[in-house]
Amino acid sequence: MTSPGSDDFALIAWSAIAEPGDALAHALVATLGAAEALRWVRLAASDPVGATVDLAPRAEPELIDRAVEAVARWVPRLREGGAERHLDRAAKVGARAIPRGSSEWPTVLDDLGGAAPYCLWARGPRVVRDAFDHAIAIVGSRASTAYGEHVAATISAGVADAGWTVVSGGAYGIDARVHRAALAADGVTVAVMAGGVDRLYPEGNADLLARVLERGVIVAEQPPGFPPHRSRFLTRNRIIAASAATVVVEAAHRSGALSTAHHAAELGRPVGAVPGPVTSASSSGCHRLIRDGAVCVTSPQDVLEMVAPLDASRPDSAGPAPRARVRDFATADERAAYDAVAARGSTAGQIGRAAGLTPGEARSALGALELAGALRRVGDLWMRESPHR
Repeated sequence: MTSPGSDDFALIAWSAIAEPGDALAHALVATLGAAEALRWVRLAASDPVGATVDLAPRAEPELIDRAVEAVARWVPRLREGGAERHLDRAAKVGARAIPRGSSEWPTVLDDLGGAAPYCLWARGPRVVRDAFDHAIAIVGSRASTAYGEHVAATISAGVADAGWTVVSGGAYGIDARVHRAALAADGVTVAVMAGGVDRLYPEGNADLLARVLERGVIVAEQPPGFPPHRSRFLTRNRIIAASAATVVVEAAHRSGALSTAHHAAELGRPVGAVPGPVTSASSSGCHRLIRDGAVCVTSPQDVLEMVAPLDASRPDSAGPAPRARVRDFATADERAAYDAVAARGSTAGQIGRAAGLTPGEARSALGALELAGALRRVGDLWMRESPHR
């Protein structure tokens, strides 16, 4: 690893400072470079006027104004420690940092452009670049059916037998079945986490993920110690979607697996979907994908044909348990704030730091969530309301 002050160290720091979906942070890093952007944030924390003058010749006025306001959400995490602290924590759990552009960095993630992760954190023996450069994503519902799990296992085993890496999210249901089938076929599988790689989540899949660690690799875009939040499950889906193709085995109308398919389509990757009974709500999302142009997939061969042009050019390669009702959020800030509320409640300051929001953004989101009946205030603490109330 290069020395402190380098772009690699700054990218590692940014992976902790900014939430994955923070478009403003991505824009600042793209404009200045990681190390210079980090220096500018430190300057803005102590001298906002000087920082504004410093940035003026290099950025558009709108970016300058918004960046100065956003410093309040980046600085609390910056003060918690730099790259060295996160590298030390990673070393204790056998994890490694892979900054953007480094030798193990998977080049397929460059197609994400400004939304590419600053850094990947990895555990497991496989070289991440090699695994991702010849990978197919297979995803689906946590509330899977026996039919869906059977088809998922068949496709995963066939893809693994053909020498492709199988990428999924490590969740209950289809994801778990996909990983198990790839391992049973002596294939390579990658699990992409929504929190730090030190926590094998969900806990019910800990044994399975431990087996993935032995023969594949587990990756995340935030350092060890970061918990999985619902908003992070959605943003990590773009990493899964960077695979050569994405197959959705089973998905309800509002399944998170559909967001992976949409990311893949935006990247110009082939998208396939497995049809199910027309009466099955678990397959309604797949039927919608097929109606909108996804490839109808019924076998491993169908999947391999989706990537055949790519393959021909190569040498002989949770989340939390489902809820009965999922809340709607008006903004990304509201979702992040809701996710950051601890089981026994959190103060507004704690929520803002955990969610990566400025104090003003946190107050606005919390007020909206209270009006919507999602949160209630008890003294200084904010508590979640049951979605069934």
